Amino acid sequence: MKWSNLENDICPVARSLSVIGDRWTLLIIRDCFLGISRFQQFQSSLDITRHVLTDRLNRLVEQGILIKEEYARGRYDYRLSETGRTLEPVLRELFNWGKRHRPLRRKTA
Repeated sequence: MKWSNLENDICPVARSLSVIGDRWTLLIIRDCFLGISRFQQFQSSLDITRHVLTDRLNRLVEQGILIKEEYARGRYDYRLSETGRTLEPVLRELFNWGKRHRPLRRKTA
């Protein structure tokens, strides 16, 4: 099933996942909370291809999660909208869950 098929699902979790349900999207949102706002910053932080990053940023803008603001000719900042900022507790809980249930396991030499 494609993500877009979930946007009209009866379940609110499914509808939410249709917008933020892939790793790149959530990591872009995380980076916004960490103060990243420019394309090159996202690309460096995430080691993501330009194509995928462009697609995810455009989708987040279309969905009202991010606001795209031109800061120089043809260059944009991406900032969380009010709707985007309401995702903070979701990310905080994912962070806490990951620390508790998916601890970093360092390789031993």
